[in-house]
Amino acid sequence: MTTTAHTAPATTDSADRLTPEPIMRIASGFMAAKHLFAASELGLFEALADAPADLDALAARTGLSRRSARISADAMVALGLLERDGDRYRNSPVGAAFLAGRGFVDMRPLLRLWDKISYPTWEALAEVLGSGPPHQVFDLDDAQRTVVSAGIEAALAGPAAALGEVVDFSAHRRLLDVGGGTGSWSIATVTRYPHLRATVYELPVTAEIARARIADAGLAGRISVVAGDAMSDDVPTGYDAVLVANLLHCFSPGDDATLLRRIRAAVPDGGRLLLADFWTDATHTQPLHAALMAGEFAVHVRDGDVYSVDEVRSWLPGTGWRFLTHAPLAGPQSLIIAEAS
Repeated sequence: MTTTAHTAPATTDSADRLTPEPIMRIASGFMAAKHLFAASELGLFEALADAPADLDALAARTGLSRRSARISADAMVALGLLERDGDRYRNSPVGAAFLAGRGFVDMRPLLRLWDKISYPTWEALAEVLGSGPPHQVFDLDDAQRTVVSAGIEAALAGPAAALGEVVDFSAHRRLLDVGGGTGSWSIATVTRYPHLRATVYELPVTAEIARARIADAGLAGRISVVAGDAMSDDVPTGYDAVLVANLLHCFSPGDDATLLRRIRAAVPDGGRLLLADFWTDATHTQPLHAALMAGEFAVHVRDGDVYSVDEVRSWLPGTGWRFLTHAPLAGPQSLIIAEAS
């Protein structure tokens, strides 16, 4: 009679030290996100904009019960967005700068977008990756599109402001902003370059939002708005620079190539093409936020995805463009610059 010895799998010092902590941290991320969304919606950061407060004062300022104010405020302390000194709470520097409505960039519209529009859609991520999104961002009603437009503008305020630092527009006179959203990129750029004129080319609903936003900025005389669909309507001509910011991630590589050809046909030789987006490395894993944003695009748009710099470079020669350079903008956003050849 023979027997087979069963031995335990070999272990290493590294394996012995493994814990599920990284999994727990990632899996509980929804708790941190929802705590933040709730604190912003309930006005916690605005309530502390002028002065610190104890729980009684914070509850009075927000209209919450003392218990609810404590739960929300302590979660924000744990996340580093509030600070606590004894029994008094105050905004942390980050909270004061971006969430209290007093800083240069107000991130609250982005939190509202992610909470009200993105979060419910992400609940079906597995189904979306299996069979595609049941609805697309283009199907949203006007009120929802307003939330989306404001949120995207808040998210991209840094890259929009950086564009004029990365690109010298001194030699350019007219900028076409294809899929220009609320006009925030054009507003930031023409503000930095007083000689520059821009046109925002957008779908009709968003074009109306852009007109109002541009008028509020006092730039209606320098930034015009044209309603249209760059995938099917004539692309406006007469521009020596074209910006395509955060649009290519909405389409398949084939459709992106078609769009680039359509834009090339409207631009004279030597014209500049500026492609701003969440461009990744060749593995699609860096920057981290870009890799995660692939899910955001997938749940909202049928062909939504992130693309690598190398992929975009491979599209350019066949669409009439010559690659010039790739440069960082702000955060995970970067810029590919090409020339009409």
